[in-house]
Amino acid sequence: MLQTAFIRENREKVIKALEKRSLDVTALIDEVIALDEKRRSTQAELDSVLSESNKMSKSIGELMKAGKKEEALSIREQTSELKEKSKELTEVLNTTSEELTQALYKIPNVPADSVPAGKSEEDNEEVYREGDIPELHGEALPHWELAKKYDIIDFELGTKITGAGFPVYKGKGARLQRALISYFLDKNTEAGYNEYQVPHLINEASGYGTGQLPDKEGQMYHVGIDDLYLIPTAEVPVTNMFRDVIIEEKDLPVLCTGYTPCFRREAGSYGAHVRGLNRLHQFDKVEIVRVEKPENSYDALDRMVEHVKGLLKELGLPYRILRLCGGDMGFTAALTYDFEVFSTAQDRWLEISSVSNFETFQANRLKLRYRDKDGKNQLAHTLNGSSLALPRVLAGLLENCQTPEGIVIPEVLRPYTGFDIIN
Repeated sequence: MLQTAFIRENREKVIKALEKRSLDVTALIDEVIALDEKRRSTQAELDSVLSESNKMSKSIGELMKAGKKEEALSIREQTSELKEKSKELTEVLNTTSEELTQALYKIPNVPADSVPAGKSEEDNEEVYREGDIPELHGEALPHWELAKKYDIIDFELGTKITGAGFPVYKGKGARLQRALISYFLDKNTEAGYNEYQVPHLINEASGYGTGQLPDKEGQMYHVGIDDLYLIPTAEVPVTNMFRDVIIEEKDLPVLCTGYTPCFRREAGSYGAHVRGLNRLHQFDKVEIVRVEKPENSYDALDRMVEHVKGLLKELGLPYRILRLCGGDMGFTAALTYDFEVFSTAQDRWLEISSVSNFETFQANRLKLRYRDKDGKNQLAHTLNGSSLALPRVLAGLLENCQTPEGIVIPEVLRPYTGFDIIN
């Protein structure tokens, strides 16, 4: 979340910047400033009352020793009144602080200067494109029909076991899925990312820490009896490893990668555009996360983008990169680049990665800081990216690599699959 001091000092700038998200937050910003003023004045009054109470308490013993019993009793009565006053002020302070926190939770991150204004994906900017869109043979099929033809993914069986959006990968489909996970992890570790295996369930504090709560409750699966949430992405448990942590400056940057299944309810998703692997409730993803000094975070973002570009180039998939507009960008992000692979059989682009800089937005929630060379604690910047999300990568591979003889496996994956064609 945004820092109250930043909002106070940059009121007009924050309101103007959030207009890029097509939001009018003037009333909310003014509410935050008013609550912060009340919190600060209440704290100052409480400090004064406690200080006066302490002084009086010390004087009672001295007066008793001096034989001034009546005066001591009078002061004792006054200290009782001050204690009652301090109790009331503490209650007001706690209530105001909680109201302030809840108001801050409603304010999204301020978009970076380079983020275009806009309301939806129609306003995103294409900044890069690479790869030739292949010419498919006359009997080319979309991936859900290829999956059935070669018996590698069973959507109906998944529906039987669980429900729609939970496919079963079979035979060479399962091996290709495992190959992609291993390939992505190996490439990430070669690039300096440290691999982690993390829990697939998180507590409420972790959801608040990275901004999934209170913004995305409707998209998350909640295990009510234990008050835990199934993770929507490895970003959440990996980044929360650093909640309430102070990192020494010399230990930055921190680079992490991890594979997890991901769970998203995706309520209200219907139609042909979500068919097959295009939109799932459970899917596999390999994630990269970085913790950076603020002055280095945008260079780090560029390096993450280049890293994902390298993966797609090795896979031979045609792709493009979009700079998301304010209205299409996630609640917590300051700048996001989306990668999309072209699905030749569907004749449309499929999102397969988002790479984002959150600046201090997550770190402020997480209390994730680093100790600088002067010994002062500063908020770090956090970044994350899909590297990569598997369903639509797999859809792109099946569709773009299909031939009359079968689906040809990209050369870079063959050491992982143990076969070069699905037929």
